[in-house]
Amino acid sequence: MKILISNDDGYQAPGIVALYEALKDVAEVEVIAPEQNNSAKSNALTLHSPLYVNRAANGFRYVNGTPADCMHIALTGMLGYRPDLVVSGINNGANMGDDTIYSGTVGAAMEGYLFGVPAIAFSQVEKNWAHLDAAAHKARELVLQMSNHKLIGAGAWLLNVNIPNLPLDQLGHVRLCRLGRRHAAEPVITQSNPRGETMYWIGAAGAVKDDADGTDFHATTQGHISMTPLKVDLTDHDHLAYWAQTAARLTTLV
Repeated sequence: MKILISNDDGYQAPGIVALYEALKDVAEVEVIAPEQNNSAKSNALTLHSPLYVNRAANGFRYVNGTPADCMHIALTGMLGYRPDLVVSGINNGANMGDDTIYSGTVGAAMEGYLFGVPAIAFSQVEKNWAHLDAAAHKARELVLQMSNHKLIGAGAWLLNVNIPNLPLDQLGHVRLCRLGRRHAAEPVITQSNPRGETMYWIGAAGAVKDDADGTDFHATTQGHISMTPLKVDLTDHDHLAYWAQTAARLTTLV
């Protein structure tokens, strides 16, 4: 089994090191990750400046670009082979609910999925890497179970997994979940720089809005590991009929 690993926290982040160490003896593992922290870069690609790849002392390769850049150039020629699985993470903080739209961790995994490779995005619920060894152990366990059930190589799929920051013996089971929802983000933060110019900082993520039973927020609050299958199709299928009628009316106005 060949596994390609990336993340959005950068190639030196403890999460990606722990993930590599957990998987290196169960597969042929390659790490290609951003040079710098690229949190909240989603699926962004760098189109107007060149990308460079360097190799770190530990063998990891790093790119002066986004998580999606790393996967894109790897899968379109740089790697030289097709991996069996793309794994992203372990992220420093949750990627649940609306977070998945912005997440560079999910973005890296999604890029693999778009190229037809099964992919998993792993995140810890809280920041600061507490009990990272337990999260890495669970990530390894899930990859091995996927392999044992012959789910790797059986077509592309995309999973988003969030692991509570708990000791291994306190972690609950994997729960299949839907994404929850957050309230709108907190207001933008404004400051003045030394020249008197206004600076803007993106505000904190909104509080949880939908953490009902069955959501990723609910599962992780209960100490379980949330696993959510994701898709890329953003079409509003439920309202296609409504918009068909609206489109017909608009056409008559032209």
